[in-house]
Amino acid sequence: MASPRRKRSDTEPSSTGTAKLHLTRFLPYRVSVLSNVVSHTVAKLYDKRFGITIPEWRIIAVLGSGETLSAGEIAQRTAMDKVQVSRAISRMLDSALILRESGDTDRRKALLTLTPKALEIYAEIVPLALAYEAQLTSALTEEEATQLDRLLIKLQAQADQLAATPNTP
Repeated sequence: MASPRRKRSDTEPSSTGTAKLHLTRFLPYRVSVLSNVVSHTVAKLYDKRFGITIPEWRIIAVLGSGETLSAGEIAQRTAMDKVQVSRAISRMLDSALILRESGDTDRRKALLTLTPKALEIYAEIVPLALAYEAQLTSALTEEEATQLDRLLIKLQAQADQLAATPNTP
C-alpha cells in the first residue's frame, strides 16, 4: 500500500495532544459534499421534468444500457444500500418504469429491466447529465481532467480495497 506523499497540516495536534480534524480539508468530507452538490444539482433537472428521485435515476442509469440486473446487483453498482434500492424499485414498479421477472435459474432472484417509458426518460436525461458534466469539468484543463480521472480510479480502487479489509479504521 502506498504511503501518503504530502504532509497533512490538517491533522496537527490539538491542545489535548490528539490529532485535530479540519473538516474542510478532510478528503472523505470534501468528496461527500461535492458528490451531494453535484447529485442534487442534476436531480433538479430530472425531478421537475420527470418526477423521479436520485435513487430512481441511478437505477435508470444502471439499467439504461439494456442490462437485466437484480436489486442486489443494482445496489452494488450504485453504492446505494439495499433498503434505498428496494424503496426506489417499489416506486418505479408503481410508476411503470421497470419490469420485474423471476430468474430462469433462481426463481427467488427477481431481475429488473426498464420499460419503454423509462427508456424514453433515459434518452432525455443523458444529454442533460452529460451537458452538466461538461459544464462542471470546464473548470479544468484537459490535462487536469485526465489527471482527475486517473486519481479517481486510484482512489476508488484503494477505497474498495479498504472496504474489503476487516477492521479498517
